[in-house]
Amino acid sequence: MAAFTFICSECGARYRETEVRYVCPACARQQQPGGVTRGVLRVELEHVPERWPAARWSDPQTLASFLPVASSASFPPLPVGCTPLLPVARLRQHLAMPHLWVKDDTRNPSGSTKDRASLLVIAKAIEYGFDTVATASTGNAASALACLAAAAGVRAVVFVPADAPHAKLVQSASYGARLVPVTGSYDDAFELSLAACDRFGWYNRNTAFNPFTIEGKKTVALEIAHTLAPDPPDAVIVPTGDGVIVSGVAKGFADLVRAGLLTRAPRLVAVQPEGSSAIAHALREGAAAPTPLVSAHSVADSLVVGAPRNGLMAVAQVRASGGAGVLVSDEAILDALGVLARTTGVFAEPAAAAALAGLLVALEEGVVAHNERVVVLVTGSGLKDVGAAARAVRLPDPIPPRLEAVAEALDDAPESRR
Repeated sequence: MAAFTFICSECGARYRETEVRYVCPACARQQQPGGVTRGVLRVELEHVPERWPAARWSDPQTLASFLPVASSASFPPLPVGCTPLLPVARLRQHLAMPHLWVKDDTRNPSGSTKDRASLLVIAKAIEYGFDTVATASTGNAASALACLAAAAGVRAVVFVPADAPHAKLVQSASYGARLVPVTGSYDDAFELSLAACDRFGWYNRNTAFNPFTIEGKKTVALEIAHTLAPDPPDAVIVPTGDGVIVSGVAKGFADLVRAGLLTRAPRLVAVQPEGSSAIAHALREGAAAPTPLVSAHSVADSLVVGAPRNGLMAVAQVRASGGAGVLVSDEAILDALGVLARTTGVFAEPAAAAALAGLLVALEEGVVAHNERVVVLVTGSGLKDVGAAARAVRLPDPIPPRLEAVAEALDDAPESRR
């Protein structure tokens, strides 16, 4: 068993696994409804492996050695992670960045980075004896939980804003999850899910509230570092909503430095849409905590959150890494979606394409340099929100079945030959 301790990210209090389940009891007393989560816990393993694994990262034994589980048998029988780190030659040329990589997490089972958190949460639910796991989500965490719960034979209940992308709702329902659309925002769904778990005795997967969501997502950093070893990247560009993914990335690199497998951790760049930018604004303004936003909005639905639940930890960790927060417009996100697809073959949803848009801003602002080793984390498949992607392209009108019509159509659309 991988023994571990919970440590409060605010007050530093330490707890055994049997003492707490979600957040620090002392700091939780400061919790405000709809506010950032107080007393978020991080996991500290008693022992971190001091050698790189010989097996693939998706191997249960490998994961069990780096994650807080009693046994590799706790994991759902569905491979998660081990996604490719692409050298993207054409995008490198396009941006004049010879040392650029794209981490393509669209290849996870449900199509997003959220699978990494759900894998560990389901494993812990099984160890704790829960038969139902619930979460609030704008879509990706819901489908990730539904996917891994289906593989493990665990019941999933997902609370989502009623206006979440249709494809994500269909995906969750197809996996057999009990779908609870909420007439309100993600923050409304979050609060309702907390109350429901308390009332019905379900295990709660909510981002940051459940400390294993951060710990599970650290595996993406482990894979990046392993692929690029012995030299770590100089910077990792991370699309940011609640702040859990960027904190998971930070945790992964920190564990590797602690184990002596890395000499240093990279700078982290948190990318947020202009309409949902509480964490990025806190980083840019020197604030310790993000200020919740009213009516957060963006085409990148997965990044839309008024009160980033892991905002306190995310701000502290990005700042400690020497990184920064950058803001991107919806127009820039949609443009980046097309550039990413055309130059790499990776079709990303807007929230994931925001990372590339953020890289462009980071270059302009001097946050990263063209000659640095940089990784862009692409967190979700474009098939999850085809409607948003359609806003960035123009589909041609039908033509009659004649070669002359083909020639005429292609002459009218020279970009189709690129």
